[in-house]
Amino acid sequence: MKKTILLTNIKKLYGYYDHTPAIKKGSLMYDVSVMENAWLLIENGKIMSAGTMPADNQLIQNADETVDCSGRMVFPGFCDSHTHSVFAEWRQSEFIMKLQGKTYEEIARHGGGILNSAKKLQRASEDDLFEMARQNLYRMAMSGTTSFEIKTGYGLTPGAELKMLRVINRLKNETPFHIKSTLLAAHAVPEEYKHCPDDYVDVIVNEILPAAAEES
Repeated sequence: MKKTILLTNIKKLYGYYDHTPAIKKGSLMYDVSVMENAWLLIENGKIMSAGTMPADNQLIQNADETVDCSGRMVFPGFCDSHTHSVFAEWRQSEFIMKLQGKTYEEIARHGGGILNSAKKLQRASEDDLFEMARQNLYRMAMSGTTSFEIKTGYGLTPGAELKMLRVINRLKNETPFHIKSTLLAAHAVPEEYKHCPDDYVDVIVNEILPAAAEES
């Protein structure tokens, strides 16, 4: 069992009082509850205890590792529960259109939106999608995100949706992050099913879902 002691200031975004988690809501979230001159005990990757200095000498002596984080802050990692980290091309121009007040329908008529992203993702190779997504995750991690929920939904065909799931599984296996995947095949109605959306639902139910379950 590896024990690590961090000596630092700690920002407790969700509170930690008498070892009882205190969930903060609404205006209470403005209070980040900084513990000054604090210590944090980690055992096998799990936070076991925390307090203010001086720490019990026995704690420090029994630790396998002591990390002095003086002058720094320790934050809890952010869990991003809604991401589309696997995609083929950025959509900055659409952000500008949104700032200009254009609706989603107007953006789609100008060649943007999910259907545009789907076309580009369908053409992209699995390796290219993986490498771009890997870089995206590390950029997000630099801002404090450690856990990701990653959706499909930019594929919109059986082959492309499964390709996205394979990329997400590679990210789970080849990056240090905690990742959960969501099959979002009904993210939009493909152009070819524009006038018969129920037929696309049939594709999802009868083709995409069984194939995804078989690969998982």
